[in-house]
Amino acid sequence: MPNGDNRDPRTTPPANFRLDLCVKTTQAVAPNDDDVVAGLIPGGRCAVLRVTGRSDDLEPAALFLYRDGLPESGEELRDFPLYAQRVSFFPDVAEKDAVTDLFLPLR
Repeated sequence: MPNGDNRDPRTTPPANFRLDLCVKTTQAVAPNDDDVVAGLIPGGRCAVLRVTGRSDDLEPAALFLYRDGLPESGEELRDFPLYAQRVSFFPDVAEKDAVTDLFLPLR
């Protein structure tokens, strides 16, 4: 997928693979040995796709955004990777009721 040549575990050597996780904090992130760094999801327009149910395989939904939604929309990608927000998830809700929003940044 675009926007992340080191984010696909099928094509990236394990030593180079990168997965970003995001949490909100008001505290500074101190230097550490775990490669935890401060970052920011930039504001801007996004295509959003809500996925209900299991979230252990979001690839089909992401591919739908890239392969179907994006070309049909006439929009262009922004230089930032697709990201997800877990709105509700198991075990807080039944697995079938879990909600994940996928965000595809647009120019």
